[in-house]
Amino acid sequence: MSSDETPNVPAARNSREAVREKAQRVHAQQSRARIMRRVIIGVVAAVAVGSIGAAVALAVGSSISKPVLKPTGMTDDGVTVSDVTLAAGSAVAPGTPAPTPSEAGTATTPTPTPTPTEGAAEPTPIHIYVDYLSAGASEFERANARQLAGWIKEGAVTVTYHPVALLTASSNGTKYSLRAASAAACVVTYSPDRFFDYNHELLTDQPAIDSNGRTDVQLADLAVAVGVENAKQVRSCIEGQDFVGWAKDATTRALEGPLPGSKDLKLSNEALIVVGGEAYVGALDDPAEFSQFVLTTASDQYYGTVDPTPTPTPSTTPAS
Repeated sequence: MSSDETPNVPAARNSREAVREKAQRVHAQQSRARIMRRVIIGVVAAVAVGSIGAAVALAVGSSISKPVLKPTGMTDDGVTVSDVTLAAGSAVAPGTPAPTPSEAGTATTPTPTPTPTEGAAEPTPIHIYVDYLSAGASEFERANARQLAGWIKEGAVTVTYHPVALLTASSNGTKYSLRAASAAACVVTYSPDRFFDYNHELLTDQPAIDSNGRTDVQLADLAVAVGVENAKQVRSCIEGQDFVGWAKDATTRALEGPLPGSKDLKLSNEALIVVGGEAYVGALDDPAEFSQFVLTTASDQYYGTVDPTPTPTPSTTPAS
């Protein structure tokens, strides 16, 4: 009978084991489901991140692979002006001689105009660094454009303009200084004979600092207004900001120095004038003071490099 009293014991044990196994199966199923969900979420996230990464890589790769366009007609990031025939309506009339100090109202005695000295190797080199948002650069251009034009025509000096962009952050985020320097490079590249006009208008009709400045379309319109050749190419270049990268690099090179024609000068402000390797520290709006500086520098350079011809001493004849 004892064998008949315990027939269900194995069944109970089997039932518990079955429940345990089922629980384990459910747990395993849930674990697999959680794992699958995690895998799916991970795959989706990886795809999303991959897409974003690919887009970023493409953008970065494009910017890295895109070469920095460089303007033509420039040497050491500057354009040497040889044609000063200004467009109609410009502030400086074609062929106007340099003003005397009395005309400028800055002195009462005439200041000599620098002229090429016989035997001198080259005319006096003048390098002008301009940020087209700089009030100082505007003052210098207004005061000295006439006499610079006269000296260039006489062959007394060489004038090289260097567009730079130090005030890029001073135009409400529009980066006017950088875009204007790029626009000037476009004119140099496609219509070099009109650079002097364009540079002059950019400086004398200058937007206020901390304003938006001109748009790219307005910069292109101004170039057309001064009579550039290849107007379509100039407009496309300006509105496409083709030389913005060059303008950044040129400004960096000027800041690092040395500046062309100097031993150790670096770009120290947005309106720097270098004459014969020497920085001009006088008044930017005083043409007489600047003229005297140019004359003195030219004289020092000449007598520092050319030995004056000695005057023969007459021999004394013994008295009879």
